[in-house]
This record gives sequence, C-alpha cells and structure tokens, in this order.
Amino acid sequence: MARLVAAFGSSHSIMLAATREDWISRFRESDQRMPLYDREGVERSYAELLAQAPKDAAEIVTEDAMVSAYQRTFDSIAELKRQIDATALDVLIIAGDDQHELFLDTMMPSLAIYYGATIRNAARRDVPRDNWYRVAQMQRLEPETDAHYPVQAGLALHFITGLIGRGFDVCAVGGLVGEQYEGHAYSYIHRTYLGGRSLSVVPLLLNTYYPPNPITPKRCVALGRELKTLIEAYPEDLRVGIIASGGLSHFVVDEELDRGVIDALKTKDLNYLAGLEPKRLQAGSSEIRSWIVTAAAAADLDLKWLSYIPAYRTPALTGIGLGFARWS
Repeated sequence: MARLVAAFGSSHSIMLAATREDWISRFRESDQRMPLYDREGVERSYAELLAQAPKDAAEIVTEDAMVSAYQRTFDSIAELKRQIDATALDVLIIAGDDQHELFLDTMMPSLAIYYGATIRNAARRDVPRDNWYRVAQMQRLEPETDAHYPVQAGLALHFITGLIGRGFDVCAVGGLVGEQYEGHAYSYIHRTYLGGRSLSVVPLLLNTYYPPNPITPKRCVALGRELKTLIEAYPEDLRVGIIASGGLSHFVVDEELDRGVIDALKTKDLNYLAGLEPKRLQAGSSEIRSWIVTAAAAADLDLKWLSYIPAYRTPALTGIGLGFARWS
C-alpha cells in the first residue's frame, strides 16, 4: 500500500529566479504592469494602490530591507531543498497551476492530471541580455538540452479514474505535443529541488487564475482529502510526497490573508481554508489553492517547518508573500 509520508510548499515566483539587483530596482517598473487587486478583490491601478498606501510604506522597501528579504528567501529555499533531499520518496505529486502554458482560454479545465511516461522541460533560448525579466524566466528551463522527467503514470491514472468515480471532472493529459513543455509551476520544482535526483512525479494542474471556472477553495479541500484516500488505496508500496507550487499572496502583498492561511495550516483548520473568499484569491494569490489541496492531503501530518517572507517591492506594497513549508 502507498503512503503519504511528507508534504511541502514552495513559492515559485519569478523573484526566485531574479537577481538581488532585480529585487531592489527593476520590479519597481514591472509591477506597474501587473494585474493588481485590493483586499476586496477589486482590480486597481498601481497609482490607486500607491495613493492608498500608508505614509511609511517607503520605509518597507528600502534597499536594506529588500536585501534582507532576499537573503532570508534564498536561505529558506536552501533549507527546504535540504529537507526534501533528506526525505526518502518514491514519487512527488506537484500541485500547481498552468498559466497559459499547456491550456488556453479556448480550453481551460478546472482540474487536470498528467499521466504520460515522462514530461518535458525545454532547453533555454537565447534572449536579449538587457531584458532582465526574460533572462530570469529562462532560469526555469534547462541550461543546455531538453530534459524528460519521469512520471509515475500508474499512480496518475489511479488518481484520474478514482477521482472521476468520486464525482470530480478530470482532464486527463496523456502527453505533450509539438513544442509544449511543462509549465513553470513544475519546472521550478524540478530545477530547484529535484536536481540530481531521478524522482518520479505526478503533475496536478489546477486552474487557479482564469475565469469562469477556477477551482474553489472548498473543492480544493475535497480534492486533497480524496488524493490522500486514493494514495492509501494504491496497491504498490510507494512513499509519496506532495508539494504545493506557488503563492502566497501577490502581486499585492496581503499579510492578513497570508497569516490567516498560515495559522490554518498550523492548526489544520480545513474549514477556514475551504471558506476563503474566492474574490480574495485573485492573480498570483490564486495559487494559495495549491496549498489548500496540499494541506488537506496532509491533514494527518504535522506542519514541522515554515518560513514566510513578505517580499515588498514598491511603495505601493506590491510584491509577493513568499512561503516555504514542510509537513511530516
């Protein structure tokens, strides 16, 4: 019988592929083009958010503050990698979101599971060196040649058929076509945490971003619970892990939202997580849904370690609530 023995959570923001200098200066310009929402889920312009910001907001984004957040972030990534490396696993479920990488608005499933034998990550492409954002994006791809990462197809198929039998509508993805490759929610995990380790994965793809059918927080809790049940019903002796890829709040840092979610993770308050207002889970904050799935699946485990860094980037308090966690 398979067993869920560990769970993890990691942000996958472009900040984690960017340089310290990008943090300090370059996001200040790019954030003005990001989709920005206030705490009520209302879309706002950068100028509106800047006008509403506290008078001392500029003190939060001094160079010293951003350098400190940068260091804390990469220390946390190194610690999470150490903990993942130290965990004996046969398969890792990656709960993430697809951002118009495999699916477009012409066909956007609420929930999909990949069950091909391998999943491809592409080699990096040449991009102008003065385009810092594209340079950072390339860090999620392979340095020289394509990689074809192993997938635990048997377990993935077991999830697909089992979830359908339990009333979930699942899009089954049997492979990639043409120039398709795994989205950044998955390539970031492969490149950052699984390097040098041939660990099979099961990519779980959630629509968190796009109307009209993003998966609801309540459905995320139900999905996580069923995944746990299906893992235990799988006949092969496997040590299974699951990792939430993405989040926490962004592109406006919402510490109140993040800390409420973190408290619920610590206390295993799945009712709180199920009851989160979807309007509040806009843009990058929508990726909190991956953490909800993971927390529900890991309800029998304890949250042993968590690092949270509210990484503010501008005086309008845009940025990302970066989170890293382990359950065991």
